Amino acid sequence: MGERTALPDPEAPDFLVRYAEAKKGRKPLPAKRSFAVLTASYKRSYRFEKLASRTRKEYDNCLMYFNDKMGKLDPSKMQRRHVIQMQMDNADKIRWANYLVQVIRVLFEHAIDLGWIERNPAKGVSLLKSKTPPRKPWPVDLIEAYRQKADGRALLIFELCLGTGQRIGDVRKMRWSDIEEGGINVRQGKTGKDLWIPFTSQLATVLDRTPRTGLFILSQPDSQPVSYRAAAFAVMKVRKEIGAEEYDIHALRHTTASELAALGLSDDLIMAVTGHTSRASVVRYAGAARQKARAQVAQDARRGGGTKRET
Repeated sequence: MGERTALPDPEAPDFLVRYAEAKKGRKPLPAKRSFAVLTASYKRSYRFEKLASRTRKEYDNCLMYFNDKMGKLDPSKMQRRHVIQMQMDNADKIRWANYLVQVIRVLFEHAIDLGWIERNPAKGVSLLKSKTPPRKPWPVDLIEAYRQKADGRALLIFELCLGTGQRIGDVRKMRWSDIEEGGINVRQGKTGKDLWIPFTSQLATVLDRTPRTGLFILSQPDSQPVSYRAAAFAVMKVRKEIGAEEYDIHALRHTTASELAALGLSDDLIMAVTGHTSRASVVRYAGAARQKARAQVAQDARRGGGTKRET
């Protein structure tokens, strides 16, 4: 017989969680309530396990921060003002400060599931607004200038990012075996979403003349995928030569969404390419191009003295 595990009273709010852990053969968590215990419990939960691998790693950074700063503290004592103070203590790095709020909000939902608290003190806490100007899509003239100047790996990276609309992290992991029927199969690291994306003519041309020297399309001599640093360096070199320092690799994803929006395509069609999971993201990426296209239709109709269908 295996080792017996002591369980709380069946009426205890965390009975089911601790019973499920015992069935899996996991060592039960200590009964004392603290952030250290809460984060350990959360990492054993389905809520955490269902996250994409990249998201779990990002959450882990926040969970380690919580354990370091307040691991021994009782989560039930934390109030909204404490969440805001944590955010402001990290306000010099706005993205990190906001991410801490988002993750602790999820963590408190788990505490509610355990019956530790009844209200989420992080719910409704506003995120900080960045003072950094938002990314803009690459202008047409700089896209053409890049294509004229770049070759080899720098051009391949550019066309993969622009042609598929994917994040550089997912582009780096694309394999030759992922190519199928004039497109490529992609599993997004951030969302876990599976996509098939047809090639643009420019991307297809570049791929046709790229030697298949490794497992990955962007392969290093050791057959591993090219590092983010190497990819960014290759693209930055060309950006400097054509005066495009303002437009980075991730802005190519914005450019894809912007180009599709300018054609009058719906949110659903844009999301089918970019893999965005919310329409709000599409609006953020493609809003300016869509406004411009609609304004053009409106003014064309105005000049013609008639009306045209809205796109």
